Formats: sequence, structure tokens, C-alpha cells
Amino acid sequence: MSLRNRVVATRDTTGVEPSRDDGLVAVYRTKLLEEIDLAEMSTLAAADRRVRLERVLGHIISREGPVLSSTERTQLIRRVVDEALGLGILEPLLADASVTEIMVNGPDAIFVERAGRVEQLPLRFASSEQLMQTIERIVSTVNRRVDESNPMVDARLPTGERVNVIIPPLALTGATLTIRRFPRAYSLTELIDLGSLDEHMLMLLAACVRARFNIIVSGGTGSGKTTLLNALSALIPPHERIITIEDSAELQLQQDHVIRLESRPANVEGKGQVTIRDLVRNSLRMRPDRIIVGEVRGGETLDMLQAMSTGHDGSLATVHANTAEDALTRLQTLGSMSEVDVPFEALRDQINSAVDVLIQLTRHADGSRRVTEIALLVSHGREQFTIATVSRFVAQPHTYGDAGPRRVHGYYEHLPLPRRVADRLYVAGEAVPPAFGVVESVDVLNTREATG
Repeated sequence: MSLRNRVVATRDTTGVEPSRDDGLVAVYRTKLLEEIDLAEMSTLAAADRRVRLERVLGHIISREGPVLSSTERTQLIRRVVDEALGLGILEPLLADASVTEIMVNGPDAIFVERAGRVEQLPLRFASSEQLMQTIERIVSTVNRRVDESNPMVDARLPTGERVNVIIPPLALTGATLTIRRFPRAYSLTELIDLGSLDEHMLMLLAACVRARFNIIVSGGTGSGKTTLLNALSALIPPHERIITIEDSAELQLQQDHVIRLESRPANVEGKGQVTIRDLVRNSLRMRPDRIIVGEVRGGETLDMLQAMSTGHDGSLATVHANTAEDALTRLQTLGSMSEVDVPFEALRDQINSAVDVLIQLTRHADGSRRVTEIALLVSHGREQFTIATVSRFVAQPHTYGDAGPRRVHGYYEHLPLPRRVADRLYVAGEAVPPAFGVVESVDVLNTREATG
């Protein structure tokens, strides 16, 4: 969208509930448009453009009034420039590092997530038209359009946030906009400090990654799967060639030899789509040492499992599931969604030969996120899925009637590893962490069967 269109598009709308300040925003937006040289502005970088607009607007306010306090003046300048170049009332939310998700449910309801908790803000768009203009501004930056013939769009802001849009007639409460900020890259040590796991889990996971175990990170929406996957990737030796495959590039690997691949939706003509499955297949021709898939959610699961079991050990992926057992069942279901007609029994055998470790994450009611289980897939070949838990979070009972915030408390319990896993770690030059120990027979482990 041209600079003139971006400025003109906001000429007659405001960003918040109508007030005296909204009138000032409209007046000074018009004055700013009359004062600036659009040809010159279009040659500037985005940051320089904002600085120039703020300077010009400051001169206009000083020259023509009104008399404002320093705080009021700063807020007015920010709002006018946000409306002209940014996303209006959403700009301060995007600038707030504590906000991890912004949810706009029509023009009158704006929610945010902070520290795992969702809260409604006392903000609103002035009209449905203002909300639609904001949405159109977002999708235009990625050459997409949103209208009744194309009412659902996934996009990404220039700063990297993932955006989903769905509009009427599909959204009955009005145009709905969801902006998800990519999680900050936490180290495993920082996750220990946050209580997401303990140092014994870290030692075990580090040994498994370096020993090239295939790992599936499982959890519900917002449970921290990408955050943990990113932290685990830091344990991969720096000399290995890593290929990451994602719908929206969120992973932030620090190694030098990393190739980042991102899927692409179809264009407005319905052409040009590149799926996760296309990228997984292509990655096998790129001589990867490890493949990391941000999330498996369809037929690419079969290709990923085949890669894991045919020479690409040490690969990692995430999947949506509420328990480790559910993760296996979901992998089996997703693998059947490819165009290849593979019997469920064959998919079970493929999973048994491909997956080594399951890490289950849970987002608790108090907003905390934890690794609640580390499990080994100890079944082989045509056996039913059998899982052995080696670490788990044990929640302590709540004390009812206590004052203050209600938190989930507990402790981590660690159980022995089977001899086969200990031997594999030993051959790879890794030691079994002392908190775990080793048992000779799988029969004495804390195992359970999962339907497969």
C-alpha cells in the first residue's frame, strides 16, 4: 500500500472510544497530511519515517496549539502517527513486551494475554470500518486480501508476529483479529529458573539430544512447545547441518549451519502454495544432519516419521496433544492424512521405530507452563505402543481457604532408565544422570500401554 493510501485510509477514523482527544487526532492527522512531502517520505526507512512524522507534527502543535501538558502532547503525537503509519490502538499493545497475544473480537472487545492470563482491556475501535481498515493494512503488507470471497487469512507483521483474520459472514460477532507474538528465546537454564523443569530433566534431555534421540514435544495450545523446542535446539552440536521447517518462522537457532524453511499459502488466485509436507520432502534432498519441524499437523507427519527412521536421527518436532498417549495416537492419525494409503498398523510400526522420547508440556490454570512428563517409547516393531515414564511433575494437593493467589505447586519425580537406553547413551559418550539410575528389565519400569 502506498504511503498516501496508508495515511488517507485513516483520515476519517479514530482508534479508540470517541472523546475530545479523538477530535484532536482527526484534526492533526489532516494537518499532518497537508504538511508532509509524500515523495520524500516514501524514500525513508520505516523508523526514519516515524521520526520525521513525529518531528513535523510536533512543529505543527507548537505553532497552532492547543496548549497541552508534556504527557498529553506526547500521547497525541503518538496516536496520530500510530494512525498514520501503524495499527492505531494496537500499536502500544505491540510495544508492550508483557503482552504475548492480542485478541480482537469485533470492534468492541479487545483482550490480551499476559503471563498466561487473558484479560479484557478498556479499549475499542471506533467502528467496524476502522477495524477492517486495520486488518486490510496488515494483510496488504503480505500481498493478501480479505473479503467475503476470502474471509480467512493468515499473515505476519513485518516485526514477525503471527496474525490470523476471520471476518463476517463466518465471524458472527464481527471481524476477528488474533495477533500472536513469537515467544522470546529462553535458554534451558532460564526455564529451570521459571520452574518449567528441573536440573535433572535438563541433564537427561541434553544427553538425549546429543545422543541423537528422536524427540516429540507435545502439549496444548500455548503450553510452551515452541519455547522448549527452541531451547532444546541449543544443545545440538554447532558443526551439524540443521534444517528447520515451520508455518511461521518462530525458531531462533544460534548455530551457524542452519537453513530455515517456511511454508507459503496460496496467492489470491489460489496458486503458489508450498506446504509443510513439500518442505519436509525437499529437506531430505538437502543433506540434513537434523530436521526440526515446528509442528506436524497433517500428511507431513508420515514423511517426518520416515525421515526419523531412515538416517536422520536426532530430529525434533512438536504436536498438539494433551498427554503422551494422545501424542502417539495423534501422530498415527496425522500420518494417515497423506495421500498414501497406509494402514494404521503400519503407521504404528513406523512410530515405534522412529520416536524415542516424548516430552509432555502442560499449561496450568494459574498460567504456569511445565514439563509434566518425559517418557520413553519402549515398544518395538509391531507391538502396541508402550510408554515408560522417566520424569514427571507431581502436583501437591491444594489447601482450600488460603488467602492470596492460587498457584499450582508440586515436585519433580525421576525414575530409572531401561538398560537399552542407558547403553545407547553410553555408546554416544553420554552418562546417565545420577537422579535416574538404570534397570535391566522394561517389565519393572513405570510403563503403560497406549491405544495404537
